[in-house]
Amino acid sequence: MNFESDQTPFDLPAVTEAIELPPVTEAIETIAPAAAGLVPPLDAWQAAPNIQWSMQHMADFLPVRAIPAGERSLALPSVPADLAHIEVPHPWESRSAPFEDVIGTTFTDGWMIARDGAVMGEQYYGTMTPETLHLLMSVSKSLTTSVAGVLMGAGELDAGAQVTSYVPALAGSGYDGARVRDLLDMRTGVHFSEAYLDENAEVRLLEQAIGWAPRRHPDAPATLLDFLASLRADGPHGGRFDYKSCETDALAFVLEGATGLHAADLMSQRLWAPMGARHAANIGVDSVGAGMFDGGVSAALQDLVRFGTLFLRDGAALDGRQVLPEWWIAETLAGAPDSRAAFANAPEPTLMPGGMYRNGFWFPYPGADVFLALGIHGQMIYVNRPAMVVAAKVSSWPTPQDAEKLLWTVKAFDAVARAVS
Repeated sequence: MNFESDQTPFDLPAVTEAIELPPVTEAIETIAPAAAGLVPPLDAWQAAPNIQWSMQHMADFLPVRAIPAGERSLALPSVPADLAHIEVPHPWESRSAPFEDVIGTTFTDGWMIARDGAVMGEQYYGTMTPETLHLLMSVSKSLTTSVAGVLMGAGELDAGAQVTSYVPALAGSGYDGARVRDLLDMRTGVHFSEAYLDENAEVRLLEQAIGWAPRRHPDAPATLLDFLASLRADGPHGGRFDYKSCETDALAFVLEGATGLHAADLMSQRLWAPMGARHAANIGVDSVGAGMFDGGVSAALQDLVRFGTLFLRDGAALDGRQVLPEWWIAETLAGAPDSRAAFANAPEPTLMPGGMYRNGFWFPYPGADVFLALGIHGQMIYVNRPAMVVAAKVSSWPTPQDAEKLLWTVKAFDAVARAVS
């Protein structure tokens, strides 16, 4: 998720041989027919006016694989608070607006804010309900890196190992010499353009490979793994931060190579079920069943809050069960010694001066108090550890990126965190 924008930059204040996948025939859900006339064409489902419907109906028009929840669902108690009128400063202009206005003007489909797992407020718009599975776009990355953290904690994955040692199919590609750590922190030298509005950018070619867009190039790779194997490097591995969606897809194949399990099953068994998710999630898959873990997870809003709350409790679920390794949470918050320098040297603007990217999470401020999982078109999980606040917002922005909507939403959650702490 790059932050190219013509908006005025501003200073944020300190705040505190190929892998053989398991059979997927039964795991891919039957594509249910949607109401007549509702299914958008494949080249227009991510554009207005279709996007709001599409984001909530991925399994109705594209193949998905389930990420089951377990039998143990952890309740989120309700402790209502008056949040609507909390004033939120604009990120760079000398004006403010009430929380309800910021949320109401940013194409929100649903939001929820909780303090240490107790829900202070939530709201759903249009056809969105508490049971709706909403496409998370790149919030999917943070879920996937967290599964990697679980495997690292269990001794099943080595962050210092070569990517190709887990995924031999990538030998001879741009991933030669890259480490798993480079995938987690978006620091490989693989060439990949994340220019969402350029139909020839690699991020859009990736969508053609997985079947999310019409194939415009007959000789283009027909599967996700083939696409990754076609990429080449144009710089050193382990250098500057360079946001590339392909990194998390490569990471998912690493997880499968380390365990022999489909990454969707890993996510269910090691993260989704242990954290007490209430609803099954799903993941978009390509023609051979490989999951698009860079942005293809759909989930219910309240389960995003359950996930975020793990980071308030050093990896423990609401009932005390340890899900993520405590040391991995600490490592994520601390970053590497050069994480912030690598972030500052990013080739595209981040609009987060002093921030960093670590283990699939964005740190927008110089400290580690606040961090984010982000996805295009307005998806967000916000974690504020000092205030013990987790917020989640799913949206259907008409454009992939909008600096004002993104950063004003962060400011809105900051303002709530200050008010309730």
